Amino acid sequence: MYADLQVQVITSRHQQDGTQVQLKCHSSCLHDRPSYVWMKNGQVTLRETSSTLRYLLFPEDNISCALKGHEEFPSPSVYAPKPPSVSVSPSGEITEATSMTLTCSSDANPASAYVWYKMNNQTPVSTDSQLSFKSIQPADSGEYYCTAENRLGTSTPTNISVDVKYAPKLPSVSVSPSAEIVEGSSVTLTCSSDANPAASYTWYKEDEDSPKTSGHNFTISNIRPEHSGSYYCVAHNNRGTHNSTLQLTVAAGAGTLEAAGVTAAVLLPVIFFSVFLWIQKKRMSKEPVKSEDRANNREQCLPDQRQPEEQDDLQYTSIHFSNNQADPLYSNIRAAQPHRHMLEQEVTEYTAVRFNRGSAAKRDRSQETGESPCALYSTVNKTR
Repeated sequence: MYADLQVQVITSRHQQDGTQVQLKCHSSCLHDRPSYVWMKNGQVTLRETSSTLRYLLFPEDNISCALKGHEEFPSPSVYAPKPPSVSVSPSGEITEATSMTLTCSSDANPASAYVWYKMNNQTPVSTDSQLSFKSIQPADSGEYYCTAENRLGTSTPTNISVDVKYAPKLPSVSVSPSAEIVEGSSVTLTCSSDANPAASYTWYKEDEDSPKTSGHNFTISNIRPEHSGSYYCVAHNNRGTHNSTLQLTVAAGAGTLEAAGVTAAVLLPVIFFSVFLWIQKKRMSKEPVKSEDRANNREQCLPDQRQPEEQDDLQYTSIHFSNNQADPLYSNIRAAQPHRHMLEQEVTEYTAVRFNRGSAAKRDRSQETGESPCALYSTVNKTR
């Protein structure tokens, strides 16, 4: 018969130690002015008998009212929100790009309003009992908490951790030291990738099937030019894999450059000498042709190696120059005879003139050209 008896919140003011409230016990069926009793946590501990109660309410307090003499029929209690509970749907592992909903619920009367926050952010991310993600991303990972509040107070927050699982992102690769890599030095390749769960790393050299090493770092001691090339790091977890490539170039060390210089110093003279010999050989290969031409020309002027009867007559000519200007010049042409000393001192040079008794055809050609294939030798004597 008193089923509609209820406590109404008239005013409330939140304080550090609780909430200052003014409550009213109300029933739509009562027309006279009855006496009331006020109960805390089901016990009649309050002395107020009017329909209105002013009270400092604490979070653990539950306040109800009843008609005096009918305490067994109290009104429903009013109270501040209890610490909320939170849940995630769907349950299980949260995977990147899937949908996910967080739900907050709290026992309170009057009913609670809810506010969602992300840790370290004072701006609410939701003012509803649910916080939904249509396509959750790694950046959405973190701690979230929900608070419930009504006119009688605010609950303590309840936290939930959101851990979004995802495959490794594009790995970042680097080399240390970052300066020029010199032969004989030590080099460390480093690979890192954002992944959840944490990625495992494997280093490979391009065009080689076997891994170089497993782990975050790959160190090459006493590096050599043959270590140059492309290296790639594979980051992998149970969600997927991703890889990045690094180009490694090893510069020759001082010892290698010195050896190369010595080799060049030795080889260059050999190369130049070989080129010189090759040029000389090319010249000599052309020389027989010219020599043959000269030999043919020489044969025309050299005495024929024939029998004595075929040999040409040898003629001598002498020209004498007298010291006496009155003496006439004269010329003798005579058959070859032993030369006599002359009374006057003179200088005599002999020159042989050979007339070829060859064929008539050859003589005719010589006459036509006006040239003799043979040299004409003369002696000129000047009387001193």
